[in-house]
Amino acid sequence: MSTKHLSPDALNERRLESVRLRLDGHTVVEVAKRTGLSAPTVSAAWKAFREGGWEAVPVRQRGRRPGQATALGEREQALLWRLLAEQPEFPRPGWNSHDLAVALVAETQREVSPRAIEHWLAAQGLKPEPLSLEGLARKRSTAGRWVRQQVQPMLDQVQKAGGPIWEGGVRVARPPKAAANAPRLYQLYLHGKRGALFTRCLPAPPRADDYLALFERLLASAKGPIALLFRGAFFQASPEIQRWLNEHPEMRLMAVPPDAL
Repeated sequence: MSTKHLSPDALNERRLESVRLRLDGHTVVEVAKRTGLSAPTVSAAWKAFREGGWEAVPVRQRGRRPGQATALGEREQALLWRLLAEQPEFPRPGWNSHDLAVALVAETQREVSPRAIEHWLAAQGLKPEPLSLEGLARKRSTAGRWVRQQVQPMLDQVQKAGGPIWEGGVRVARPPKAAANAPRLYQLYLHGKRGALFTRCLPAPPRADDYLALFERLLASAKGPIALLFRGAFFQASPEIQRWLNEHPEMRLMAVPPDAL
């Protein structure tokens, strides 16, 4: 169905309604029928919401406001790399696109949108996809049994207690166009509510202190237990981390087995 006849405000209201319906569990096809939007428009609104929250759902007027950056120059990119190597303000567990955009504006006095940051992160190979637990749970495999028998019961307990669910990991990240001899970059990342990405970049593999700082920040920002599914690290090999976990039972940490990836 064409939406050309709709005013920007009316279109945005339907886009917001489509996200509400998707959050209630309706399929893209069902939402399209109920809102009068096309399936691609519903999918676009849902993707915008997952990447940038409610503020990213409304469509913007074409063109750009004066001073708004349409591309990130060398200075902005250098600042982004510097920020990603630092810890964000406590208790944030990592940098998200909104905080990076705010930090760039503060330093450059040039407006940069969170969506521009999202595109830059993707271009640098710094946007890992969240783990698809629903897809794994349907599989008749070791990974499927792991989700059904171990992960889902833990998640249910945390949700009933009102606690948050996080999914993350550590990985070697390399920009798609990086030279073969470019130094390795290690990315610590988390996916929070609705898949929002929080991340940091390190020049060497994370140490126990790096992981513990991450765990402390997650606990400081939550009330009650926390579920954390984590990929790419073998925490059993660290007595320091095991001791910390024993002292903080509210952190329900579960390592993702390699065969689940």
